[in-house]
Amino acid sequence: MNDPSRPSLLERLSALILREPGDREQLVALLRSAYSRNLLDADALSIIEGALTVSEMQVRDIMIPRAQVDFIDINEPVESFIPRVIATAHSRFPVIDQNRDDVIGVLLAKDLLRHYAGEEEFNVREMLRPAVFVPEAKRLNVLLREFRASRNHMAIVVDEYGGVAGLVTIEDVLEQIVGDIEDEYDFDEASDNILPEPGGRWRVKALTQIADFNAAFGSSFSDETADTVGGLVIAHLGRLPKRGETVLIEGLRFQVLRADSRRVYTLLVDKPKT
Repeated sequence: MNDPSRPSLLERLSALILREPGDREQLVALLRSAYSRNLLDADALSIIEGALTVSEMQVRDIMIPRAQVDFIDINEPVESFIPRVIATAHSRFPVIDQNRDDVIGVLLAKDLLRHYAGEEEFNVREMLRPAVFVPEAKRLNVLLREFRASRNHMAIVVDEYGGVAGLVTIEDVLEQIVGDIEDEYDFDEASDNILPEPGGRWRVKALTQIADFNAAFGSSFSDETADTVGGLVIAHLGRLPKRGETVLIEGLRFQVLRADSRRVYTLLVDKPKT
């Protein structure tokens, strides 16, 4: 039997909304209060907080640094860069003309199917899509709006001098809001946490338990300060690492393949030759 003295769900939600927040901190506190009262679930709260964070972030905060970008030189023969396209498994590649500051377009990996089909007049330059350039200081919410309006999925990031600083994709922006986005090249949920890669390297989920990692690599990392491999890297650095960052821990090299402002997702692990 309903207790007439107890406020209804609508009344409780209205009471929360009517407490108009004065700043972002108060708004976040209000949302977390709604979560604690079961008015929002954890996923909804995370997405809203991610959207608020995006409005304050700039492209430079999430871009893939220039040194980590897989460029294709227009002067390379197709046969020489196709193995790289297959190995990296990206869907889009910025194309340069000899130097990395001269991006002349974007090559879609699917367009290479025409080469495999035996097209005699196949010309990479004719396959290029226009490159979009954005400044490092552009806000992410503005960039997302532009991505949606133009239907572009990737932009080249330039610094104040016009040089290429890196690149950013629509997936990078969306992951700041909803967390990691799985695609056909990511781990399958049913697969192992540790997968072999060419060159004696291993792709490792950051959530892999320390004990499982030790068993696979013959290492002896302690799980007293961290339960997972991602936590181990964070504890070693004393902060969240950025994508592309590399750290050496007890003879093993950990490169961050995927990470955002909230957590680490995937690592590339190998044992460097001495």
